[in-house]
Amino acid sequence: MKARSNLERVLESGAFAVTGELGPPQSADPEVIREKARLLKGYVDAVNVTDGQTAIVRMASWAACLIGMSEGLEPTVQMTCRDRNRIALQMDILGVSALGMKNLLCLTGDHQIFGNHPQAKGVFDIDGIQLLQMAKNMRDEKKFQSGDEISVSPSLFIGAAANPFADPFDFRVIRLAKKVAAGADFIQTQIIYNVERFARWMEAVRQRGLHKKVYILAGVAPIKSAGAARYMKTRVPGMDVPDEVVERMASAPKGEAKRVGIDLCVDIINQVRQIEGVAGIHLMAIEWEEAVAEICEKAGLLPRPQLSD
Repeated sequence: MKARSNLERVLESGAFAVTGELGPPQSADPEVIREKARLLKGYVDAVNVTDGQTAIVRMASWAACLIGMSEGLEPTVQMTCRDRNRIALQMDILGVSALGMKNLLCLTGDHQIFGNHPQAKGVFDIDGIQLLQMAKNMRDEKKFQSGDEISVSPSLFIGAAANPFADPFDFRVIRLAKKVAAGADFIQTQIIYNVERFARWMEAVRQRGLHKKVYILAGVAPIKSAGAARYMKTRVPGMDVPDEVVERMASAPKGEAKRVGIDLCVDIINQVRQIEGVAGIHLMAIEWEEAVAEICEKAGLLPRPQLSD
C-alpha cells in the first residue's frame, strides 16, 4: 500500500482542503524559502512549489521543496515540460518520490518567450496531459514510458491545472475530462474572480460526473490594489476579472486596499465553497504569504485537520 500524502488524506476524509503556493527565489538563498514556509505552516494542507513560473530562472522546485519539508511543510512538486524531455521528466519523478515528496502537479509550462531567457530552446517533448499519463503509469503499472519495468515505483498523488475561463469556454470541460482520463487525482484551477462563470463551468463538470472522479480545488488569490486588478483584467491571458471586482478595489479607502483585497478573497472562498463538487481551495498569495493566515481565519478554514494513515 502506497504512503498517502497529507493532502490525499484530507481530501479522502471529505474535509474542505486548502493548498497554498510558494515561489522559489531568483537566487540560491534558502532563507527565502524558510521564511515563506513559516508563514504558511499550519494554515494549508500542502504547498505548491512552482517550477520556473513565467519561464524565469529560479531555484529548482524539488530543491525548494526539500527546504520547505525541513520547516514542516508538505510540498507539491510542480513539474513542467518546457525544460525537460521524457527521459529527464521520468528521472525527476523517481527522484522526488525517493526524497519523500508525495504530491506532483503536472504542467505543460509557460513558453520561454515570456521569461528572461526568450532565446532558450523550449523542449516540450510531451505536454502536461502526456506527463500525467506517464506519471500514473509509473506509479500504477510500474512501467516507464518505454515499457521497461520499475522495481520500486514512485508513490505520488498526481494533479493537474485547469482554466475554466479560457476560450473557447465549451472546450474547458472537455480538456478537464482528458486530464481525468490521463490520471489526475486532483485539479487546481486558475484564479477565480468571476464566480458566476466558474459556477457554470462546475455545472458542466457535474453533468459529466467529473466531480466524482477527481478532487477539484478552486483557485483563489487576494488582490493588493486596484492597479493589480486592472492589470489582471486587461493584460493577463486566461483571467476573467469582472468590472465590479475592479470597482470594489478602486473604491477602497486610502490605505485600505490590501484589507479590501483580503475581504474580497474571503468572500469568493465562501461562495465557491457552496458549489457542489468543489473539494477545496488553492490559495495563491505569491509574495504575500503573510496574508494566508488572515484569509484562512476569516474564511473559517482553521484549524486544519490532523490526519494519519
